[in-house]
Amino acid sequence: MSLTRCGNGHMFSTRRHGNTCPYCNLAVESPAASNGEAAGAIPRAPRTAEDDRTMPYLGETTGIEPVTGWMVCIEGPQMGQDYRIMAEKNFIGRSEEMHVRILGDNTISRRNHAVIVYDPKKRNFYLLPGDASGLAYHNNEAVYSPVELAAYDVIQLGRSKFIFIPLCGVHFEWEQQ
Repeated sequence: MSLTRCGNGHMFSTRRHGNTCPYCNLAVESPAASNGEAAGAIPRAPRTAEDDRTMPYLGETTGIEPVTGWMVCIEGPQMGQDYRIMAEKNFIGRSEEMHVRILGDNTISRRNHAVIVYDPKKRNFYLLPGDASGLAYHNNEAVYSPVELAAYDVIQLGRSKFIFIPLCGVHFEWEQQ
């Protein structure tokens, strides 16, 4: 991670925001252009004791989508891997475009093998069949229509099996803003 401090003391990622501080729009020199000196602002304020204070880094916290549950692979090439389930529809497949991308099991369809839905109003999860040719199984039963998920249900996609673990529901919910 390449963090840079602007002349006003804000820390930010130059990889994400370039050479302009996202908090105060102050341009900073790139480390390569500084000719061996530490990266600094243009113009750079004189260094004071206040510059050595530890500053919070908040640049990557915006846009966090809260998790509502997980699928944990218990059998298959990705055994031990967890997958985050977000609110509303989570399309599952091997493709990069899928919300839940499962690699290593070519018996899982690239796109829309199955869908897990979290309904924040009713606070429950459903497993839906996808529009791909592969079947999804819920506790060893093929899924042809939406099935409500409960904690520790087993979901099978291709040769991989997953345990479903909810976070949100009747006992917990992220506050609505």
